[in-house]
This record gives sequence, structure tokens and C-alpha cells, in this order.
Amino acid sequence: MKFDLLRFNRFNFFNLPAAWWTGVRVTHLDKKVAEVSVKHRWINQNPFGSIFWAVQGMAAELSTAAFVMTAIKKTGRPVSMLVLTASASFKKKAKGLIKFQCDQGLSVSQIVENAVKTGEPEKFILRSVGTDEDGNVVSTFEFEWSIKRK
Repeated sequence: MKFDLLRFNRFNFFNLPAAWWTGVRVTHLDKKVAEVSVKHRWINQNPFGSIFWAVQGMAAELSTAAFVMTAIKKTGRPVSMLVLTASASFKKKAKGLIKFQCDQGLSVSQIVENAVKTGEPEKFILRSVGTDEDGNVVSTFEFEWSIKRK
């Protein structure tokens, strides 16, 4: 299956305008890894001169949601998806280009296929790690997702 970055970023423009206007972009997506980047700019900064935590959260969530959305589309069945809980830890100021990566794509595909097959809801946690241009961890987010066949 081919992953289309343009399609995800177009989706952001029309359905997640806050993410789009603050510079959140899907930059890599394959079966194993999703990467979403955001660059520090005036529109996404906090009063302390770094990327606002909520903008980091949008980028991190999208790096996990990309897998869920792709796996659901692959099934061809209607499936609802919802973030139940979110947690974050921050290590340093987010300045420059920050890349959020989630590397749990293969497990998401299995979980979604199982939910569609059995009709039972599934809950799972996906982790996204944000790093700066020097490779330093800036922030880490965990999202508990729930999916259910409609």
C-alpha cells in the first residue's frame, strides 16, 4: 500500500486548520514509522520563545493518528477512532525544527484488523517522541486510542 503525504497534508488543511496554520506537516509515513514535523515560528510560539505545548501535541498526535487512519482506510469498513487519554513530558525548549516520530505502525495495523474482524472495541497506547535538529529529545507524548467498528 502506498502512503501519500500530500493526501495527509491536504486533509490537515481542510480538517485540522489549526495544525495546518501552525506549520504541522506529515513528512514521512511508511508501514513502521510516521514522522510529523513543526518548525518554530511566530504563529506557534509561547511567551518564552519556543513552540507552544499544544502545537507540539498536535504534531505528536498526528504522528500516531496517521497509522490509525491508514489502517482504518485499508479495511474499507467504517471504524470510529477517539483519543481517550493523553500525557506528555517536556525535556527542553522546542526551538527550530522539531520532528515527532511514532514507530508502532505494524502493531496498529494488527489492532485495527482485529477490531474490524471481531467487532469488539480495542484500546491501545501509541507513543510519539519529539526531537530537535541536534537529535535531542524535546518532548514525549503518549495517546491512548480507542477504536470501534461502527
